[in-house]
Amino acid sequence: TALALSSCSRKSSDINQPDESNKMGHHTMLFNSDYLIVRRGQEFQVKITFNRPYKPAEDKFAVEFVIGSSPQYSKGTYIPVFPTKERQSTWEGRITNTSDNVVTMGITPAANCIVGKYHMYVAVLTPHGIRRTKRDNSRDLYILFNPWAADDAVFLNDEKERKECVMTEMGIIYHGAYDDVAERDWNYGQFNYGVLDACLYIMDRSEMPITNRGDPIKVTRKASAMLNSRDDEGVLVGNWSGDYTYGVAPTSWTGSTDILLSYTSSKMPICYAQCWVYAAVFNTFLRCLGIPSRVVTNFYSAHDNDGNLKTDIILDENGRIDRNRTRDSIWNYHCWNECYMSRPDLPPGFGGWQVVDATPQETSDGMYRCGPASVQAIKHGQICYPFDAAFVFAEVNSDVVFYSRSKDGTMEKGKTCQQVITMSVLFYQKSTNTLVYFYPGSTEERTALEKAEEYGCKREKSDPALADVDLVLPTLEISIGDDFELNLEFINRSDEQRTADVYINGSVVYYTGVTSSEFLFRTPTVNLGPQKSE
Repeated sequence: TALALSSCSRKSSDINQPDESNKMGHHTMLFNSDYLIVRRGQEFQVKITFNRPYKPAEDKFAVEFVIGSSPQYSKGTYIPVFPTKERQSTWEGRITNTSDNVVTMGITPAANCIVGKYHMYVAVLTPHGIRRTKRDNSRDLYILFNPWAADDAVFLNDEKERKECVMTEMGIIYHGAYDDVAERDWNYGQFNYGVLDACLYIMDRSEMPITNRGDPIKVTRKASAMLNSRDDEGVLVGNWSGDYTYGVAPTSWTGSTDILLSYTSSKMPICYAQCWVYAAVFNTFLRCLGIPSRVVTNFYSAHDNDGNLKTDIILDENGRIDRNRTRDSIWNYHCWNECYMSRPDLPPGFGGWQVVDATPQETSDGMYRCGPASVQAIKHGQICYPFDAAFVFAEVNSDVVFYSRSKDGTMEKGKTCQQVITMSVLFYQKSTNTLVYFYPGSTEERTALEKAEEYGCKREKSDPALADVDLVLPTLEISIGDDFELNLEFINRSDEQRTADVYINGSVVYYTGVTSSEFLFRTPTVNLGPQKSE
């Protein structure tokens, strides 16, 4: 019978070396945990101590791994691992060393096995039937996704990117405006004590079936819903009001650990978040479980509320934006995540980096979530592919269409600014803009737009007559609380006199495009002589 089983995670002298070997080989040495943590698709070592020397010809035993409340072999939640080649299961097993009563066994979890916390037992065949070791929590182990294993769906064949997008704990999140980029430091802390359990709790809280937890597509889609509290009591409560009385202001957070541990202990959503907080905590979740990920900032980002892949701005008869009828908006910036995985559900070529977004903007299949959407699919206009590629396509490449609404309710189409939402992306430690979603003005971009039209993206093709009076707006850099002077220049390029009815509106606007208050509204009339400016 088996007397003892070591998971190689305790610090006794006889098992210390295999433990260190497991940590180093599986890139889990940074985890602050009392348990064995390994990655799937790769061998790890366990030591088993029997009450007498092992006799291969006579002794029959197996190391058993179970996960979930109702383990079943057919569902991959109960896995026996055998030491002989003659009998193998979905996980490979082999004896790597024997010494007196101690047997060292190499175990290779399947590269597509369930990710989570397993219980480990030894089962021995005796004349009286099968005998198992008793339940001992110290023998539990965690199995994670493995971007180092070629057979794993999250395999990333670039050591520099693996180091950055899996192992790096500190990062920079970019924000501000496309012409005034600022940086925000963030401690992802994916290896901190308790964070791994918090990430697994998020999946438990979502009631995600155990059998789905080996599929990075399903894991990331479920997590994009669970990171926000809308419709599922998820991790973070969004707040863009400016009033954070009953929680922490989004700008006060500097790391993910406190958020995740507080959620696990309180079982209540944490207040408050905005887009970069959602993206940062999601990044922690993904890296902790072994899915390569990075935070992306999209400047001048469109939010297409009605799904027509255009940004519709409706003006009332006074020239103000009609807030009651304008549902679309343009954010100064928006943060989301990219994670790396194969996409066997899509045609070849659409694996790799995928957009996932936990900020609750619009529902997808009835829940506030977004992705995973293939970056390559978005780049090539293949917006028919799941999940939510059309929404992301609109974020990075919308036409902005202005409408003027008269008192009788009729709408007149005004100026169209085509493709002004050109993607300007910044991610992880890079300090230069990286255009990865589109090549602005290139043949590739036009091809992508044509392909998107085939799948329902109706580009704005109206061609209003060009005005012969131009308005030159100055570029002002203004600090909060400072007075400023606004000078507008009107240029009449025609050979006739022109009279311009002008609407000048100044508002305090959040970075999401939502107006806080109006501080200026003027309606001057400007008379311009032929070929004159004023």
